Amino acid sequence: MKKCNRRVELGRRQFLRGSAVAAVGGAAAAVVPAGAAQAAPAPAQVDYPGKNLGNVSALKVNEPVDINYPDADSPGILLKLGQAVEGGVGPDRDIVAYSVLCPHKGWQLAYDKSDKSLNCSGHFSRFDCESGGQQIWGHATQNLPQFTLRVDNKGDIYAEGASDLIFGRPSNVL
Repeated sequence: MKKCNRRVELGRRQFLRGSAVAAVGGAAAAVVPAGAAQAAPAPAQVDYPGKNLGNVSALKVNEPVDINYPDADSPGILLKLGQAVEGGVGPDRDIVAYSVLCPHKGWQLAYDKSDKSLNCSGHFSRFDCESGGQQIWGHATQNLPQFTLRVDNKGDIYAEGASDLIFGRPSNVL
């Protein structure tokens, strides 16, 4: 019986030819002319209607408060972390709020006071509450949506948007 090697050789040639074209194209796309300015990526922002979440005076350091934002079907937490953080509001710039739906599969996250993280019992993703909800471990492929907060002169805390799309939402529109 005679074997046909042509099919294998043709596959290799096509693979190598395609790889070379992809490498050249990728390198060309990465070249930036000297002196050309590159714009910094704009932070993502999903605008939702504003909602009062509570008052600064009612918050205790490292004691999460359950909230629902932007609607009743979207659980979250409001936190006073005890030290200023990026995106924090209030007199000490330490108040933040996050969705507690894991961006991987939507499991409800639990707050861990010992390291100020939100943790998923489903697939073990972990998110750092002191670093804007940045993923620190697990299967999730994006950071946790952080709610955009504002504090008025009476100490009332308002949510006015989210840094990313909340799990299970097909669009940014309510």
